[in-house]
Amino acid sequence: MQIFTVGGAVRDELLGLPVQDRDYVVVGASPEEMLERGFKPVGRDFPVFLHPTTHEEYALARTERKAGHGYTGFSFHAAPEVGLEEDLARRDLTINAIARADDGALTDPFHGVADIQARVLRHVGPAFVEDPVRILRVARFAARFSGFSVAPETVDLMRRMVSGGEVDHLVAERVWQELARGLMEARPSRMIEVLRECGALARLLPELDRLFGVPQRADYHPEIDTGVHVMMALDHSARQGYALAVRFAVLMHDLGKGLTPAADLPRHPGHEARSVELVSEVCARLKTPAECRDLALLVARYHGDIRRGPELRAATITRLLESADALRRPQRFEQLLEACACDFHGRLGWEEKPNPDAQLFLSALDAVRSVDAAAIASRCSDAVQIAAQLHAARVAAVKQVLALTD
Repeated sequence: MQIFTVGGAVRDELLGLPVQDRDYVVVGASPEEMLERGFKPVGRDFPVFLHPTTHEEYALARTERKAGHGYTGFSFHAAPEVGLEEDLARRDLTINAIARADDGALTDPFHGVADIQARVLRHVGPAFVEDPVRILRVARFAARFSGFSVAPETVDLMRRMVSGGEVDHLVAERVWQELARGLMEARPSRMIEVLRECGALARLLPELDRLFGVPQRADYHPEIDTGVHVMMALDHSARQGYALAVRFAVLMHDLGKGLTPAADLPRHPGHEARSVELVSEVCARLKTPAECRDLALLVARYHGDIRRGPELRAATITRLLESADALRRPQRFEQLLEACACDFHGRLGWEEKPNPDAQLFLSALDAVRSVDAAAIASRCSDAVQIAAQLHAARVAAVKQVLALTD
């Protein structure tokens, strides 16, 4: 029995990056032998075991054979006679198909080390086409390793997979999983660029794909289109280290502009309402977690109003705070403002431009929260009037804030 470190741990060591998790492949062993050594089985589709002491994963060397559509359509063969190179051959990218022995010796049958040095993401072999999830993984790795290019032959292969309908068999949960992981990488726009280049974006997120080529307003630097604006805003969210819900909301915030009638370009009147409808459809299709869905809907609905904050009346700002549930959910409202700040900065020359919107709305929220609702209720003889008087008091408080900012 031989044990090798494989995959991301070897890749990241060669790149000089910290290793988060280590995976191991075991050659020349049977499941029974693993159990005899105290390993605990965890795999259902193929033999994977947890080390009795470290609890790290050890998988028996295996081969794969396509047996249907999608990423679940595989049969696996794990046996003592399966060799290390056979196991490495089933992996997606050459940079992930490198193994390291205990003595440090590398097994690199597909020249992954050379591709690391050349900063290239390249598929291992023709079996890449058998798993459509690999398209998403390549796009996600492009977002993580933004200095890497995707090999032209790999892009061509991904295009053929898309045109062949393999992407259409992906289940929503797996698409969301890979999308969410990609959004949390250093440069998430690269994921979208790669998906768009191979045609997968038009299949998976046609609402987003439509934004590329849609012109921006003249005062928003028309030299970049709406799709590029969203990508700039998305990368700004990554540079700020914002949470997944914020990054997803930024990605979704302008979807309605893709349905703007030609006669209304480039002003996009009413795009917020169209964006809300489209965000709802996307989240239902991808089975997006509630936290991400709810924030994305808020950002789609209110980002235009928040951008126009200094122009709004106190009553309008107060209604926005109330309808966004900012008083009960102040942390989520702060995330709304973070996403709107990314929208503001996602324009050429605006990356470092001061954005007063967030402070205005935070000050307004503090003023609204300072209103003593209990005192108003105690003074009101008609219970029906409590809500109206409370709202009026909040508007008055916001007016004071606006007077200080004039």
